Amino acid sequence: MNSRSKVLTAPMALLAAKWAKGAAASSLMLAVAVLLFGTVTAAHAQSVPAQAASTANPNMLKGAQVTEANLIDALAIEGPEGPASGATTRGFRPAARVEPSKSGAPAKPSAGKASLQVTFNTNSSDLTAESKAILDTLGRALQSDRLAGFAFKVEGHADARGEAERNLQLSQQRAESVASYLIANHGLLPERLTPLGKGSTELVNKTRIDAPENRRVTIITVRN
Repeated sequence: MNSRSKVLTAPMALLAAKWAKGAAASSLMLAVAVLLFGTVTAAHAQSVPAQAASTANPNMLKGAQVTEANLIDALAIEGPEGPASGATTRGFRPAARVEPSKSGAPAKPSAGKASLQVTFNTNSSDLTAESKAILDTLGRALQSDRLAGFAFKVEGHADARGEAERNLQLSQQRAESVASYLIANHGLLPERLTPLGKGSTELVNKTRIDAPENRRVTIITVRN
């Protein structure tokens, strides 16, 4: 090899070495990026089901789900024997008996319970117009033949903001507001409804304490 060839080959070899070094570094960076992305994706995939589980509430009825038929279906349980045939009282009639399933399937675990997104003004137990519309649907459901012979617990729930004692007091007042509205506007007997404040002790969404689903009213059917 002559001197001229050596002069031309040396720079080319140097460039090739630099290129190879740069390519190796790029490959390493790409591998690290892929590894990090895979780790983050896996962590997110694991966190999503956990969060979904914490916020899931199969008994929560919202928006268009709040219908008379859905409420009756959620709250209906096996009917009580009820008073003698033909005996009725204002707001309290013998319920149409719900026969146990003959298929051998177990009863729904959520039977006799429904949660409603009943909204209130901040730090208040006054019902909003939207809440009254929901309670009107509830009132008609509670007076239906399938539910007329039952009593109900009206549980008020609050989110976890503020002091626990105040949340308990406010949830009790809200439960009483719901019961009072149903009694005054739908003719239910007071003895059919027992308001009970639960405060912030039973959060539906524990990952977001101020979530609207934590501020709710739950209706629970009680056998007489």
